[in-house]
Amino acid sequence: MKPWTLLLLLTLIATGLCLAGVAVGSTGFTFDILASQDAMQEQILWQIRFPRSIGSLLAGALLGLGGAIAQGLFRNPLADPYLLGASAGASLGVAALLVAIGVSPAAVALMLRIGLTGTAFIGALAGVSLTLLLARGVEQSIRLLLAGVIVGVVLFALTSLLTLMTPDIMRPMQAFMLGTSGFLSWASVWVLAPALLLCLMGAVGASRALDALTLGEATARSLGVRLSLVRLFLIALLALATGAAVAQAGLIAFVGLVAPHLVRSRVLCTHGWLLLLSSLAGGCLLLSADIVARWVIAPQELPVGVVTSLLGGAYLLVLMHRGPLSEKRS
Repeated sequence: MKPWTLLLLLTLIATGLCLAGVAVGSTGFTFDILASQDAMQEQILWQIRFPRSIGSLLAGALLGLGGAIAQGLFRNPLADPYLLGASAGASLGVAALLVAIGVSPAAVALMLRIGLTGTAFIGALAGVSLTLLLARGVEQSIRLLLAGVIVGVVLFALTSLLTLMTPDIMRPMQAFMLGTSGFLSWASVWVLAPALLLCLMGAVGASRALDALTLGEATARSLGVRLSLVRLFLIALLALATGAAVAQAGLIAFVGLVAPHLVRSRVLCTHGWLLLLSSLAGGCLLLSADIVARWVIAPQELPVGVVTSLLGGAYLLVLMHRGPLSEKRS
């Protein structure tokens, strides 16, 4: 398949999923609401379902883009956007604020000023910064990977400790850890859209360096790529994309990992196309998971992170046995 063809196909799928997203509600699919003149239904349509669907598309796009950046930067098909401690930092930030609210009046003021989403974003950036500090810069990819794993394990352990010490925060923390699109609003859209545009422009601008990295670090240096600067720039984009998505939708599993694999299974392309298509594929994945989460046991909802984990795990299992991840048999 040509990249242009897949781009058009994914655009059509995203459009169809947006229509399905605004039509699904507590009673299943009701397309009549799209033409309804009732004031209450218009309120539901424009203030709840539209921003939720668009927000899910944008958050998934950021995760898909982050996955493509991480896999290109570390030359590892199993890399995902949470690799450098962003998710662990966001979780700890949310848990710490929830604990502090019950202890300090100042924390309540902080909560009202920046909210849990702002705290999650700051925590994600802090997690990535701690990884860079532990790795002593961006010179060695292996040190970065190991530092990211260590930071993730330690921060998640601290989050679990805070949750056990303060059982009252268990429910909101569970919602954040499982991922949810139920709190996405127009305010979320106005945060996610500029973040996606900025990250996509920056990543596509650095796509030639990622193409050179696929040939090895020595070859990339010989082609004039300033590896330290490129790594730092791409890690900053990765932190921004992941932090923005996690802050608004919680920890959504597998979208950033699966989206680039879906694109590679359909087209052979350079990183310029891969980044763009992975972003669109990630948006389609999260929006479709959100529709399933709202529809399958309506009027109740499944956590969207559970749906992405089930679907993403099943896809990677098939890919492991049949696709590029499987070992060649003699």
